[in-house]
Amino acid sequence: MKNQFWLFKSEPKVYSIDDLKKEKTAFWEGVRNYQARNLLRDTIKKGDQVLFYHSNAEPPGIVGICQVVKEGYPDHTQFDEASKYFDPKSKKDDPRWYMVDVKFVKKFKSIVSLETLKNSAGLEEMMVTKRGARLSIQPVTEKEWKTVLKLAGES
Repeated sequence: MKNQFWLFKSEPKVYSIDDLKKEKTAFWEGVRNYQARNLLRDTIKKGDQVLFYHSNAEPPGIVGICQVVKEGYPDHTQFDEASKYFDPKSKKDDPRWYMVDVKFVKKFKSIVSLETLKNSAGLEEMMVTKRGARLSIQPVTEKEWKTVLKLAGES
């Protein structure tokens, strides 16, 4: 099966591309949206490529690339009462939330800002450029992936 492409959002004050670069590999925790959970649990596969997006930043935008190295498995933070991601309704025998593991691939020389994405030909249908598209895990087409890499000076 061919690799798929994704955009994962993270607030840089919570977890940044630099944090992933330092750690090399990390679990992508804390997703608490059912649509995003379903993608993590059912659709995202090992080897898939991910655009790392800094949200709630000035400016927001794509800052690099990571790769999925472990497919969806129960997010352990849902069971940890000390975690900000604790969910008292989750049960170990019927987990509600999932995560994947990603590894750092590359940090772009400069950010591909949301404004640049919105104003670039070929990205008109990219989910992140749509008004109200707040999902933290988003599919990206191969064409969109290649366009973003060109904008980042990576192709």
